[in-house]
Amino acid sequence: MLLVTPLEKGSSPAVAELAAFFDETLGFTPNSVLTMQRRPEIAEAFINLNKAVMTNAGRVTAEQKRFIGMLTSLSSGCRYCQAHTALAAQRYGASDERLDAIWDYQSSPLFTDAERAAFNFAIAAASVPNAVTPEIADELRSHWNEAEIVEILGVVSLFGFLNRWNDSMGTSLEAAADEFASATLGPHGWEKGKHG
Repeated sequence: MLLVTPLEKGSSPAVAELAAFFDETLGFTPNSVLTMQRRPEIAEAFINLNKAVMTNAGRVTAEQKRFIGMLTSLSSGCRYCQAHTALAAQRYGASDERLDAIWDYQSSPLFTDAERAAFNFAIAAASVPNAVTPEIADELRSHWNEAEIVEILGVVSLFGFLNRWNDSMGTSLEAAADEFASATLGPHGWEKGKHG
């Protein structure tokens, strides 16, 4: 159930200028950001954080960051963010095969040991209570340097905020994201129009 109605795109000129970032990542401005416009400072801070976290500064690719966000959202149960991250992963180069195999990343030959370490960490870090063990941390450190680990945890934390925001707000999933999720995530239990 929708808690707060999103404002029209452009209701806040400062937010609209920053939100153009999402035209590249998703092809539209998310309803979550349109809702945040009711307090433009929150929307602006969120967009700037999103841009900083999702910028590629090392070996963690844009596709991998979207998969980390997707698995974080899976752990939290946020279907809205699962749809967005699947769509964004595809827009950033994820093949249909990798999108389908993400559910079995631990055994799929389409993913590297470094990716498995990052994905295991993401799921554990997104769990409540936190489930990061010394073994998970050691495996992560064996594949990624400290700056890259900061990037990985930045993605987990960003989606922790988004998962709480969208599930609590009852944010309506945009038609383009729902269509993509229906086609891509359908074999994994996605039902069109039932993302909440």
